[in-house]
Amino acid sequence: MRTEKVTAVIVQARMGSTRLPGKVDMELAGKPMLSHVIERLKRSKETDRIIVATSSKDHDDRVVEIAEDEGVNIYRGSEQDVLSRYIKAAEEFKVDIVVRVTADCPLIDPITVDKLIRKFIASEDSDYMRLEGYPRGLETGICDLETLRKVDSKVTDDPDEALYREHVTLYIYRHPEEFSIAFKSAPEDMKRDHRLCVDEPKDFELIEEIYDRLYEEGTIIDIKDVLTLLDKDPGLADINADVEQKRY
Repeated sequence: MRTEKVTAVIVQARMGSTRLPGKVDMELAGKPMLSHVIERLKRSKETDRIIVATSSKDHDDRVVEIAEDEGVNIYRGSEQDVLSRYIKAAEEFKVDIVVRVTADCPLIDPITVDKLIRKFIASEDSDYMRLEGYPRGLETGICDLETLRKVDSKVTDDPDEALYREHVTLYIYRHPEEFSIAFKSAPEDMKRDHRLCVDEPKDFELIEEIYDRLYEEGTIIDIKDVLTLLDKDPGLADINADVEQKRY
């Protein structure tokens, strides 16, 4: 039964972002962005472990320093084969259920993460479950370790399939006939098209403005306060409205 399994949020993080290098270490309210991601995930009530999964490259030593400062688990593995990084991190820390989060989501919502975990655990026959309809930057997915192992067995080392190893769940999206995929849809009060992730400088400009207005030391920003702020001041959301999301 899934209720007896160990659940972990695994945060993939690296310094070498192509569009905004070093973004996980960029300062928000006096702390690295990755620290805020971890701080928010620590509020999850359904998570047994938090693991930061980074590469074994020297340039990612800074990621390790931040994770150590936050007192969470660390796994170092392949830089490009992120799929194997997730699998080996889960194996090392004896994880059964994996929640995938990226380190460029400094407004990730622990309440929403918990709702996703509870729904997945209650759904015995789903291989993979993801959020839909939420602002970008809250979206995440969850699956059993066995599902990631299945993906690993399907994907070769052929360069043509490199995207499947870099983008952990892409193979699942593109092969729905092989997996049972379920969704947790956003409630009406959470449905927005805002970009609350950080891929480019304009994204960070928006997040920085939100943190300047709403963050207080010792607390985390309530995502509903963010949505209220953007509803009242739509000009804020215009800051990164022209940033295009990568398509695969």
